[in-house]
Amino acid sequence: MYDFTFEITYDTGADEYVDLFIDHESLRSEAIYSCLDPAELWTLESVTGDPTDLAAVDELLLDESVDRESLSARACNSTRTTSLLTEEQRRRVAYTYISDADYCESVPNIAAKYIDGGVLFEQTRIDDRVRWRVLVQDDSKIGLLYDTLSAKLGEGLSFSFEHLTEVDYWESELLSRADIRVEQREILNVAVERGYFETPREVTLDELADELELPRSTVSYRLRRATAELAKRFAE
Repeated sequence: MYDFTFEITYDTGADEYVDLFIDHESLRSEAIYSCLDPAELWTLESVTGDPTDLAAVDELLLDESVDRESLSARACNSTRTTSLLTEEQRRRVAYTYISDADYCESVPNIAAKYIDGGVLFEQTRIDDRVRWRVLVQDDSKIGLLYDTLSAKLGEGLSFSFEHLTEVDYWESELLSRADIRVEQREILNVAVERGYFETPREVTLDELADELELPRSTVSYRLRRATAELAKRFAE
C-alpha cells in the first residue's frame, strides 16, 4: 500500500466552509472518505471545537445545498444527503452520502477516475489548511493524480506535496477503536460535556457522581482508568 499525502491552502473568501475554520481558531475537522466510483462517495466527518465555534459551523455542516468537496470554482453536480450522527457540546459527527455525481472536481472523485480498486482518504481541516492522506494499492498513477489535482485548483487555492510512502499499516483516529470500557466511556463523555476538564473546573466529582447516580469512588476510579488508557494510547 502507498500513502500519498498533500496539503491544500485556502485564501480567505475562497471557500465558505474553510472560512469558518479560519475565523474560529478552535475548530478542527477530521474526515474519512470512501469513493469506489467517480459518481458516488460517502464521508464521515468529526468536527470539534469550543461550543460557540461549533454553533457557527452547524448550519453549513448539515446544509445539503453546500458543496464542501469541489476544488474548482465549479460546484459538484450531484445529490447529497447528510445526517447528524453525534451532537455533543464540543463535537459533531456527520455522515454525508453523495450520489449521481456526473461532474465533481473533488479529491475523491478525481482519484476514482485514475485509480482502480477503491481508494481511502483521510482529510484534516485546521485554519486555512486542508491536509489529505490517500491510501492506494498501487502508486503507478499517482503522478497523473498529482498533475490533475494541481490543474483543477480554483482561485485562492494552492497545492503542497508532502510525501508518497509505501506503508504496511494505516492508522486513523476516526477508524481506530478507543480502548476503554463502555462504562468508562460514558463517565468520560459526561465529564467532558459538563466541563470537568476545564480550568477552572465547571463541575466537581461529587456533582458528576450525583448526576450519574453512582458512588463517588466508582466515578473517580472509572474516570482515572479511562484517562490512563487514553494517555497510553496517545503515547504509543
